[in-house]
Amino acid sequence: MEYNNLSALLRRLYGAKIRKFCIDGGFTCPNRDGRCGTGGCIFCGERGAGEHIQKKGVAQQMAGALASVKPGEKYISYFQNFTGTYAPIEVLKERYDAALCDERIVALTVGTRPDCIDEDVARLLASYKSRTDVWVELGLQTESDLTAARINRGYKTEVFESAVETLSRYGVRAVVHLMAGLPGEDRAQLLRTVDYVNRFPLFGVKLHSTYVCRDTVLCRMYEKGEYTPLTFDGYVEDAIAVLTHLRPDLWIHRLTGDSPGALLVAPLWVRKKDPVLIEIRRRMAERGLRQGCCYVGPQFPLIEKP
Repeated sequence: MEYNNLSALLRRLYGAKIRKFCIDGGFTCPNRDGRCGTGGCIFCGERGAGEHIQKKGVAQQMAGALASVKPGEKYISYFQNFTGTYAPIEVLKERYDAALCDERIVALTVGTRPDCIDEDVARLLASYKSRTDVWVELGLQTESDLTAARINRGYKTEVFESAVETLSRYGVRAVVHLMAGLPGEDRAQLLRTVDYVNRFPLFGVKLHSTYVCRDTVLCRMYEKGEYTPLTFDGYVEDAIAVLTHLRPDLWIHRLTGDSPGALLVAPLWVRKKDPVLIEIRRRMAERGLRQGCCYVGPQFPLIEKP
């Protein structure tokens, strides 16, 4: 395999196909409610990253998901939408508990922002480690504070460092979200972000192309000719650059995004994941490339357990 595929690790660990239940925890975002900003990131729609999730209580969502399970499968409960640690601790505990309602659930995954990680949140997440695997996905996107301001991210990059350090002290694995093709960024800046994240004790990386959704600031920029999305070929080459420069011990959790259906404006190629993944692997194999082959720095052992 040209890179460390998380799906292969999970199948090996649990001896079964692993499916992900994407959950809307009913959270909002400090970049929407005024705590650090309003409007959210310029690429984020009204439903956040969970346009496809039915808006119900966590227990209802889990009951619906479990009604369609197949024999032998195991599951990850994934709080995907908006900021999954942005609520009082008692509310977080109630919703996380509701998501861990079946013995076939092998991991709790929470998507959030680095500025919504503190000691209490890390302690709560760590309390679930005796029951299940736990990891937190941090939306960094870029190490550039200039780009962060451009996309209205709402926090300085140094906040990411504090969040990773706090989670690490409690033994909670962290995964970083990166985006290729952000406004004003080129491949050189993307690789500066890769060099930055290589410094931290992370479990893995999620990468996808920036796409334009209807009724967003980025959509208005696109319509005015102020933003041009990556082409299929451009993203494939960006992804290969990221993989070859990442540390070889990191697990790749994603190389494509979930296309937001009817809300998607551009680029339309993101609707189909398989051609992207196939082409990334094909080009890497053809060129004799492997994850980390261009990485220069300290070596770390491959994490064999989340």
